[in-house]
Amino acid sequence: MTLQLLMKKAPITTLLLISFVGLYLIQLLTGVDANNPTSQELIKWGANILPLTMVDEPWRLLSSAFLHIGLMHLIFNTFAMYFFGQVAEPMFGHAKFLAIFLLSAIGGNLLNNYVTWYDLLKDGTLYGLSAGASGGIMGIGGALLIGALFKVAIGGLMLNLRSLVIIMGINLVYGFAVPGIDNAGHIGGALTGAILALPIAIAYRKRGFTAQSHTSSSPTPVTTNSPIWQVLPWLVMVVVAVAFYFCWLDIYQQIALHLKALEA
Repeated sequence: MTLQLLMKKAPITTLLLISFVGLYLIQLLTGVDANNPTSQELIKWGANILPLTMVDEPWRLLSSAFLHIGLMHLIFNTFAMYFFGQVAEPMFGHAKFLAIFLLSAIGGNLLNNYVTWYDLLKDGTLYGLSAGASGGIMGIGGALLIGALFKVAIGGLMLNLRSLVIIMGINLVYGFAVPGIDNAGHIGGALTGAILALPIAIAYRKRGFTAQSHTSSSPTPVTTNSPIWQVLPWLVMVVVAVAFYFCWLDIYQQIALHLKALEA
């Protein structure tokens, strides 16, 4: 598929891909190593890291989703976004697709920071520097799984649930098997995407059942265009965003109390 055709079919996917590659090229122009950027460089460009993200710089929950750690990381995520995005964006719509990606990226980073924080309390070692679109992409994958489970069709075609489960499973197993991969971010992103897609898929099925009822002899058809089914997906997104704020606040307060106890 050409860039022009992708832009027409999935403009948000195209813009996300351009932003990933564009930020990477800007980093190279400023002297960042193409394959092995330093931790200091990644932090400078917006990576997610517990002491900054969960205290004074929560914007890193989102900025890190556009930052990649070397060329291979960028290539892997751009290919995944390309293949998932051109299916998911027409399915969910441009605005909902973007919201799923962004909230899934934040959800993945929050889970990563929870894991990092409790590891720090347990053994005193600080891990958790992370970057990349993987959490958001896994969120799109989780949303597609829900779409396949509810038999949401795109242009009359159904998603293959088994294939999606295999792809997602391989990504998670690979994350557990290979050191240095942010598997908490993958899991958090996938769960967030699945939660956000659920009301969208339910609304789709409700519309489908309504369409069937109008073509049957049923005297009491299901209401098709009830405003609740149009509003519900956005309401769930707002609830998830608010929940994420309280998750961030929870870790922030835990860190503040811990530092206060150390000073006492």
